[in-house]
Amino acid sequence: MIAYECKIRVMYPDTDQMGYVHHSNYVKYYETARWELLRNIGISYKSVEDAGYLLPVTGMIFKFLKPAFYDELLMIETRLKAIKGARIWFTYKTYNTDGEMINQAETSLAFVTKDSRKPCHPPDFILKAIKGNLQKEQIHA
Repeated sequence: MIAYECKIRVMYPDTDQMGYVHHSNYVKYYETARWELLRNIGISYKSVEDAGYLLPVTGMIFKFLKPAFYDELLMIETRLKAIKGARIWFTYKTYNTDGEMINQAETSLAFVTKDSRKPCHPPDFILKAIKGNLQKEQIHA
């Protein structure tokens, strides 16, 4: 299992009239957390695109437990759950400044070629990076 923790500060425009982080922002937060995990093991999204691949999101599941608020520093624990065929899955747990879990989520993505937009197996450089980093746990300050 590859895991990574990153921190994201809630910006004022991320909140709604109730003062809560609007639910749509979790999509943005989790994309940032996912790519920080991958960057940490040597895979940038630019390198994926430059190699001729894209990773569209194919599914999202969210469980909202408590609200987050403006200027809170959220800690997102991201885990690469599985990779099989053309698909890859990630799980997320978001904690507020008091250390309370406020959201859980899972996303699935598919590897597709940039030219055809058809599903394909992940490129070797991605599989090699994942295999070389299994059990890697990192904290981002």
